[in-house]
Amino acid sequence: TMPLARPTGQIPEAAWTSGFREMTEPWKGAVGCLGVAVFFAMTIGIISWQALEQSPEEWVLRGRGGGVLWERRRGALLLRALPAGQTVAVITVGGVPAAEPPPPRDRCWHDSGQFCYTWEEDAELHLSLEPSPAPGTECYGVRWTPLRPDVMLKNCFSMANVSWYGGASVRAQRWPLNGAESRAQPFVGGDFGKNPAGYGPVLERYFLGSTGVTVTVAPDVPLVLSLETNRHFCLEGPAGRAAVPLRYLLCLSPDVAAAHRHVGSRLGGQTRALPDTALLGSPIWQYRGSAGSAAKIKRGLRSLAKRLKRHHLQEGVLALGERCTTVLAATDEVPSERGKRHDLASAWDPSLLKPLQVSITLSPYASIASRLFLRSLRDREAASFWLSLRPRFGDCPVPLLSTWKGRLCARLNVTSEVALGWYLARARRLRQVLGATYMVFEGIEGNSFLEQDVPPPAELEGDRYAGALAEALATLGNATVISAGARSSHLPLLVRMRPLRSDWSHAGLKGLIPSVLHYSLLGYNFFIPDAVGGSLASDPPGDPELYVRWLQIVTFLPVMAFGTPPWRCCGAWVLNLTRQCIQRHRDFVVPLLLKYSEEWLSLGYPIFRPVWWLSPTDPTAFAIEDEFLIGDEVLVAPITEKGQTWRDVYLPGEGHLWVDTSTARVFDGGTVLRNYSASLAEVPVFVR
Repeated sequence: TMPLARPTGQIPEAAWTSGFREMTEPWKGAVGCLGVAVFFAMTIGIISWQALEQSPEEWVLRGRGGGVLWERRRGALLLRALPAGQTVAVITVGGVPAAEPPPPRDRCWHDSGQFCYTWEEDAELHLSLEPSPAPGTECYGVRWTPLRPDVMLKNCFSMANVSWYGGASVRAQRWPLNGAESRAQPFVGGDFGKNPAGYGPVLERYFLGSTGVTVTVAPDVPLVLSLETNRHFCLEGPAGRAAVPLRYLLCLSPDVAAAHRHVGSRLGGQTRALPDTALLGSPIWQYRGSAGSAAKIKRGLRSLAKRLKRHHLQEGVLALGERCTTVLAATDEVPSERGKRHDLASAWDPSLLKPLQVSITLSPYASIASRLFLRSLRDREAASFWLSLRPRFGDCPVPLLSTWKGRLCARLNVTSEVALGWYLARARRLRQVLGATYMVFEGIEGNSFLEQDVPPPAELEGDRYAGALAEALATLGNATVISAGARSSHLPLLVRMRPLRSDWSHAGLKGLIPSVLHYSLLGYNFFIPDAVGGSLASDPPGDPELYVRWLQIVTFLPVMAFGTPPWRCCGAWVLNLTRQCIQRHRDFVVPLLLKYSEEWLSLGYPIFRPVWWLSPTDPTAFAIEDEFLIGDEVLVAPITEKGQTWRDVYLPGEGHLWVDTSTARVFDGGTVLRNYSASLAEVPVFVR
C-alpha cells in the first residue's frame, strides 16, 4: 500500500517522542554529549571569528588624503595616508586605559568631521578635521582633556621608520632628533651652562617627520617634552596641573619638504623683517683681553685693532662682552635716578678703532650687590623693575633671585611697561655714548620661576619671557642680537648661537651643522655661530686641524666670528687661509644669502637646507647631518672627523647636475660620491 501523505514542513512529534523514549540509556548519553560538543564548537567558532575577522584597528576619523585609526593592541593612534594606506605616524597614548577596546561610541556621530570619545572618569579625546593650509596637505586637531587631577596625559611619537626634526635643541645636537636623549622636562629654552641636560636657547613647538607629518603644539599649552634615543619623543602635561588639555595640530603632506613648506614655513606668521644684513660681510673679533679697568680695556682694544690691521684684517666688528661693557659705561645709575651721572664719553673714544665697528653686550640681570639693585630696593621700586614673588601674607613682593655668571642676581620684569621703558632707554643711551653699531643681549632665555620650582604667573608661562623681551628689543632697530629664540623668528633680530666645545664631538664641531639646520628650519636664518674653534675651553685651541675645519664651515654661514685670532692659534698658512675664507665669504656666500633672504621674506623657506629638501623621498637623505644646502643651488660637504682627508658626499636631487667648484668636475644628483678627496686646505663645495 502507498504511505499516507503528510503535510510538508510538519514533524511527527508523537513518533519522534515515542522513538526517543524507546532509546536505550547509552544512546541517550551519546546524544547529550553531541549537544554539548556542538555548543562548545559554536562558542569557539564565535570567539575565533571575533579574533580573526574583527580588525585590530578601527577608523575613527577619515579625510580625503588620510585619516586617524585606533589600534587596540598598543592603545595607539595611527595616522595613515590614503589611498596608499601607509602608516606615517604612530602615537602611543599614555594616561588612559590602553587595554580598553577601541572607542566604540562616537559622541560626535552627527558630524563626520569630528570624533569624540570619553574614557569614563579618565580622559576625553576629541579629533577634528581642520582647514588645510595648502593644497595637498590635510590637518587634524587633537585634543586630550584629563577628567581627574591625577591623570597625566602623554602622547609618544614613534621614531621607527620616521626621522624627526625641529622642536628643541640639545647640548650634543643631532640631526635628526632620533639620536638625541633627554629626560622629561618643561619645554623651555635654557642655558646649557646652567643646565647641560636641559634644552637649548632656540626652540619651537613644531616637529617635522620624514614621512610628511608635522606636529604643532598650541602656544598656550603647558608642555613637557622627553626624547628617548631612536624610540620616540613624548609630549605631556606638567605634573600637578589639574585638567590642563594637551592640544596639537597633526598635518599630513605628500613628503617632508612639502610638509615644511606648507606648515613649518608659517611658524613666524606671514609678516617677516630682515636684520641688518651689513653684518653678514663683517667678521666679528671677540675681545678677550683684560677687563680690570676702562684703561686696560682701551689699551687691549687698541692693541687688537693694530694687530688686525697689521695682518690685513682691519675690517669687521670688535665685540665687547658684558663685563667690558659695564666697566666702560661705569653703569651705576638706577631706574629712578634723574640726577648727575657719570660722564661716559670721557671713558671711551670709539673713533680710535676705525674702520672697525664696535658691539656691546647687555643682559636683563643685575647683581644684588650692585648699586643699581640696591637703590631700587631703597626707593621701593624692586617689584616694578625685577621679577618678584607675591607673598601669601602682606603686600611686599620679594625679588626672585637667579644665578647669572656665578653671581646672585635679580632679573628684569618684562611684564612692566615702566621697567621695559627704562631698560630700552638705558640701552639706547649706552649705544650712543659708547659708539656701538651693534648691541648683543644675552641671558634672555630660561624661565626663572621654573628654575626655582615656583609656578610662574600666566603671562610668563613657558618661553613667554624670551618672547616678550625679544619683541621689546626689536624696537631698538635691526642691528640687535639676541641669545635665544621662541616665536620670534619673524623679528628683525640676529640670533647668537650657543657656545660649543673646542673638540670634535657633537657638543663641539660635529654639532655645528646640525645646529645650523635646526636654527634655519625653525626660521632663525640670521645667526652668529660660535667662534671658530669653539669657545668652551679653558685654554686657546691648540689643534690647528680643528681650527681649520671649523673655519671652513663658518665660511658658508651668515657671519664669521673669531675668539682666538688665527695668528695666536696656528701658523702663517692658517692666517693666510683665514684671509682667503673671509674674502670667499664676502664674494660668494653673502650674495647667496641676500638672494635667498628675499625668498624667506616672501615664502618663509629656510636659507640653510638639509639635503632632503631636494630629495624628499630618499631615505638616505633623512639622516645626513654633515652636509647642508644654501638655497637650492650650493651644497657644502665639509670634514668633521679628525685626521680625515676624504669623505662620502651625497648629491641630492635626482636629475640635477652638480659641479665641484674646485675641480669643475660634473656629477649626477641622486648619487653618492665614495671616498671623495678633501685635503686639510679644501672643503668640497658643489654648485647645481
